[in-house]
Amino acid sequence: MVTINERIETDSMGEMSVPADAYYGAQTARAVENFPISGIRKHSMLIKALGMIKRAAAESNMELGLLTKKTGNAIVKAAQEVIDGKLDEHFVLDVFQTGSGTSTNMNANEVIANRANEILGVKKGDKSGVHPNDHVNMGQSSNDVYPTALHVSAMLAIESTLLPGLKSLEKALSSKAKQFDKIVKIGRTHLQDATPIRLGQEFSGYASMITHSIKRVGYAKEELSELAIGGTAVGTGINTHPRFGRLMARRLSKMAKAKFREADNHFEAQGSKDSIVAASGVLKAIAVSLMKIANDIRWLGSGPRCGIGEIFIPPVQPGSSIMPGKVNPVIPEAVCQVAAQVVGNDLTITIGGQFGNFELNVMMPVKGHNLLQSIDLIGNSSQVFADKCIKGIKADKKRCEDMIEKSLAMCTSLAPEIGYDSAAKIAKEAYETGKTVREVALEKEVLPADKLNDLLDPWSMTEPRAKK
Repeated sequence: MVTINERIETDSMGEMSVPADAYYGAQTARAVENFPISGIRKHSMLIKALGMIKRAAAESNMELGLLTKKTGNAIVKAAQEVIDGKLDEHFVLDVFQTGSGTSTNMNANEVIANRANEILGVKKGDKSGVHPNDHVNMGQSSNDVYPTALHVSAMLAIESTLLPGLKSLEKALSSKAKQFDKIVKIGRTHLQDATPIRLGQEFSGYASMITHSIKRVGYAKEELSELAIGGTAVGTGINTHPRFGRLMARRLSKMAKAKFREADNHFEAQGSKDSIVAASGVLKAIAVSLMKIANDIRWLGSGPRCGIGEIFIPPVQPGSSIMPGKVNPVIPEAVCQVAAQVVGNDLTITIGGQFGNFELNVMMPVKGHNLLQSIDLIGNSSQVFADKCIKGIKADKKRCEDMIEKSLAMCTSLAPEIGYDSAAKIAKEAYETGKTVREVALEKEVLPADKLNDLLDPWSMTEPRAKK
């Protein structure tokens, strides 16, 4: 018995009860019952991309003379509401579902069809008006729509979240590199004292890592610029117009303000999702960079009295429930956790990429979820890292300079003058006696005092210098 809060819709398998106020229909309702798995719904950017695809399809099919203006314009209006986020609550499906994303494609088709019917004065569920398959999905298949939605949504997220975050972090690190350029400190390799380095040089390395990361995002965008749309079921383009893919790429480029093109080979675009795997690889590389930078910042700021303590990290919250006054490097720790999650996401995407069975990859929903999550995590954490940590870092100049003189690696600059073995003996004696390299070298009179002091000038060790 149907209640006042329900309506009956039908699909090829029969009748299904649907909430009366829902814009989705029977196929979506079946999928809701079939996949009560994680409670994680589709990313809002993926829903927006689906709205763009359905709008572009209606406009293209009208241009090709395949769809009436009345029906097409109603679809365009409904799809625009999806793009604007007004119908997000009606995209109810779990991330873990059919590997092609067919359920989500039909969710979009049904929502847009029912909303378009409502615009035309037709009641929800009446397919005699706008039909979800015949009209909204005209010239398309889930098998080319879903991979296209992945590419479009990823491109949107890259531009709105990832690149702004990375650029903010790059700017903050570059600023600190300039600010700290006059501060000389000890370098470290293998966690052991090495030759002097300027704190600004150290930070310039971090800034360059992010500069390279931004450049790598360009490679990912190039991979994502090819769209599968136009290939329909298996890449042959059955049931679509030969010009459809090109028209779609042109319209989606305009909507998303990005450069898209129809795939050079539809069989590759649908049988594999190597482009998603490649884009995820770029995100993994960025995550590795963030892990290194955040971890270095943690160590450099360790202390405040019994650690390295060469920098002061901005205190943002109390660090302990039992130790009063303790402040922890919580922002770098959060960034490290993000990096770990992104690396894990990449593994899932890599495994998913191996499931390109014949003419279709069947792990697209989980790959898309992980890719979009990684983009968000890196973009948002980079912004937080820049704003709440990097911009507020201060240097402890005195501590940096005090530790240099104690380093045994100071003997490195003596090796070209007195030989490696002699310099090593000085370092060993300095270690055993607790004296500095300078003190032992002066006692042994290995070089005139002025020459020795010139060679042991920490600043001179931070740049290449020709032998006099």
